[in-house]
Amino acid sequence: MSQNTTDQFFKSTVLGHPAGLFVLFFTEMWERFSFYGMRSLLILFLTASFTDGGWEWTRENASALFGSYVGLVYLSTMLGGYFADKVIGFRWAVVVGASLMTLGHASMAVETEFSIYLGLVLLVFGNGFFKPNMTSIVSEMYKDRPEKKDGAYTLFYMGVNAGAFFGILLCGYLGEKVGWTYGFGLAGIFMFFGMLQFWLSQNIFGDIGLKPNKESKAKAEALDTDKRNPFSPIQLVAIAFSSLVALLWLLNDPASKISGGKVNIFSFLGANGNSIAIVSALVVFIILLIYRFTQYSKITKEKLIAVTFFAFLTIFFWAIFEQSPNSLTIFANDYTDRVLTGNWSVVFLVMNSLITILPLVIITWVLILLFKQTFKLYAIANVILSVSFVIIWTIAIWMLAKDYYTAGYLSLSDDTLQALKIDKVTTALTEVPATWFSTLNSLFIISLAPLFSKWWESKYNPSANLKYGIGMGLLALGMACVAFGANGIEAGAKTASVSMIWLILVYLFHTMAELCISPVGLSYVSKLVPARMIAFMFGVWYLAVAIGMKGAGMFGENIDKIANEHGLSYFFWMLAIISIVVALFSILMGPVIKKLMHGVR
Repeated sequence: MSQNTTDQFFKSTVLGHPAGLFVLFFTEMWERFSFYGMRSLLILFLTASFTDGGWEWTRENASALFGSYVGLVYLSTMLGGYFADKVIGFRWAVVVGASLMTLGHASMAVETEFSIYLGLVLLVFGNGFFKPNMTSIVSEMYKDRPEKKDGAYTLFYMGVNAGAFFGILLCGYLGEKVGWTYGFGLAGIFMFFGMLQFWLSQNIFGDIGLKPNKESKAKAEALDTDKRNPFSPIQLVAIAFSSLVALLWLLNDPASKISGGKVNIFSFLGANGNSIAIVSALVVFIILLIYRFTQYSKITKEKLIAVTFFAFLTIFFWAIFEQSPNSLTIFANDYTDRVLTGNWSVVFLVMNSLITILPLVIITWVLILLFKQTFKLYAIANVILSVSFVIIWTIAIWMLAKDYYTAGYLSLSDDTLQALKIDKVTTALTEVPATWFSTLNSLFIISLAPLFSKWWESKYNPSANLKYGIGMGLLALGMACVAFGANGIEAGAKTASVSMIWLILVYLFHTMAELCISPVGLSYVSKLVPARMIAFMFGVWYLAVAIGMKGAGMFGENIDKIANEHGLSYFFWMLAIISIVVALFSILMGPVIKKLMHGVR
């Protein structure tokens, strides 16, 4: 049996999948813990008052920086994918990325102006090396089992959201309740754990992800009989132009707003210089893309067109879905009644305890299953993983104890309070953190991912276009809920006390939408793209995500303008209508895209 076949990896399984998938599961979990933990705090930190340790920025400026940051995070995957493919391999790319992100979080924890910006830069490059290459390793493990890929990506996505859940819950809690430094610092600690665990377990992947050599390149070329399409000098110039202008625009957009126009790279183009620059870059890129599609063999060309279609839809999905850390967090912080009293206080404390402890129990159980399969060969990696879980359990129990004490349901002596570093309170209060609502997305995914995984593997598995249509429809339903809840908020209002139920419903529907679109989209990239292009095309996919992320920031920038003129409800209804239009477009294009996919489901 040749090395690195699907059969080789399926000899040692956990929950019906290779043990290596769960090494990636936990590595990605800690990376997402750090990414989402920091991200949940960024808008709140930037807009918090000076007395609360923040920078007291306007919502428009905070959203502009946020949009460019998350956009650059995904745009940098192009660079990371290229270096992994051509120079250092998937594994080293993951380690380099994790190291840069660890340093980035540590820098942000220092909390000076220079260290915050330096931290964001390191996080951008770190994510670029890390993100596309994790999914590339998953793709290689399942290259001979395409029928298992949807289920594998859904389980992998469950690990992503387990990390996001605990990151937002714990980093968000520490940032809001204790201090921004603690939230940013905790994110870096667990990124470091994830890097060590991956590096020490890497042999479980056989030859996957090693540094490319002449032999491996020759083997890949022999297996790939597709028509070659090298870049001409003119095409390289077009790529360089589009990339440079897009990069400068992402940097210049927030810089020009934050500086009040004093910093503006595109001022020579006039008052609308920013818009002219980015439109020019997009036009050049689209022309180049259309031309290159004509150069591939017919089947490959049509499959790539299908991938591009789904990438186009993905832009709209992320632009609206990613209101979670932006406008929806602002809605939670300023327009939602988060103070609970009486029985509702007890209900929240009990529910919060359950949603904290039960996922920890489930993930710990998965950890034990992995131990049984891998401990003999990878003992140190498993010990490090165990230490990280001990720390997580400790912080979670400390958080719950603090909440029960603050609410008046737990008595603690002064010595105990001092030992636990909990401030003494005289008035009982239960206030739900604004970041807490973002955890619901990850919680619902942890709960619903297995059901969706079974659905995709059953005979009732919908077509790709129908999945996207259902997902965008659910996204619209979620935005309609918050729009309805905000209906009573007058135009120009800066605060309100809307019921929390509307945000809970938003995250429920948006989670189901995400399960229909995000992991499934990744799966179609791996199914439709030739092996030699897989890491690069994952990078192209994340380019679409980057555009969506910046779009989310641009929507968020306008929340005050729209709310002041038409009311906050109008803003969310606008997003709901856009989602419905995209959903119908996806469904109507179903027969066309089905032909382009050539039997791939």
